[in-house]
Parts: sequence; structure tokens; C-alpha cells
Amino acid sequence: MRHNKNFNHLGRKKAHRDAMLANMTISLIMHKRIFTTLAKAKALRMYAEPLINRSKEDSMANRRLVFSYLQNKYAVSELFREVAQKVADRPGGYTRILKTGNRLGDNAQMCFIELVDYNEALLAAKAEGAKKSRTRRSRSKKAAAPAVEAPVAEAPVAEAPAAE
Repeated sequence: MRHNKNFNHLGRKKAHRDAMLANMTISLIMHKRIFTTLAKAKALRMYAEPLINRSKEDSMANRRLVFSYLQNKYAVSELFREVAQKVADRPGGYTRILKTGNRLGDNAQMCFIELVDYNEALLAAKAEGAKKSRTRRSRSKKAAAPAVEAPVAEAPVAEAPAAE
């Protein structure tokens, strides 16, 4: 029976799952974007976002608590320096999951998980979209109807003389 099992165990024991999520969180912090399965990305979001939230207040207690989860001093320093500055004014939702399709071998759903404020392409598109004002077009009945084609002028056909 299910009975209040609130998260995906990912087919692993607790120690293996914790180690995997810690390693994925370190990779996410260091590289800002990782490519993984959708189930792992959703589990990673639940694991990483509270740690990112802790980094907004730089205190020794928070650094030690985050280090107890990650066990990587380079990732912790990166998190408390660069990442914390980017997410300082954001109230939550520090990661974004972008689905990329299914894996060829086993048809698993694949995706990118990335830190929201680090996607330069999306930020540039958003800035350009703010500059450009776009208009919405709606389809009217006239536009939906096919255009009436002009009759094609037929070339005069020379008739063959009738045989007598």
C-alpha cells in the first residue's frame, strides 16, 4: 500500500539516493545546467531548492548546514557567492525544468534542469521582448475563409479544320 509516501524513491536505497542527489546538486551549482531524466530532475528540485534558499543568508550556520548535505567546499562557496547574489530578490522557484523528449534506449523522459537566472539565451530573449511591442492577431471569419482565386485566362486554342 502507498500510505503517505510523498516522494519518488527512484529505485534506490536511502544512502544511494542521497549521494546521487548531492552529486547532482553539486553539478547543478557548478555547471548551472544539467541533462537528466525527468523523475531525477523533479527529485533534485525538491533537494536543491531548500539549499539554495539557505544560501540567501550567508552565515556560518547556513554554510555548515549546506556543507553537511553537499560535502564539497567549492560548490558551497560557489553557491554562497555567485548563486546567492543572483537569487537574492527571488522568493522561490530557483530551478527550471525543460523537457527535451525521450531517450533512445529506454524511452525515458529526458530534460534539462537549470538555475533560472543563469540562462543567458532566455534572459536576452526576454530583454528583447520587452523592447519590442508585439501585437496579437486574431483570426476572423474573413481570414479563415479561403481566398477566391481569379479565373485563369484561357489561351485561344486553334481548332483543326474539319475533314470533309
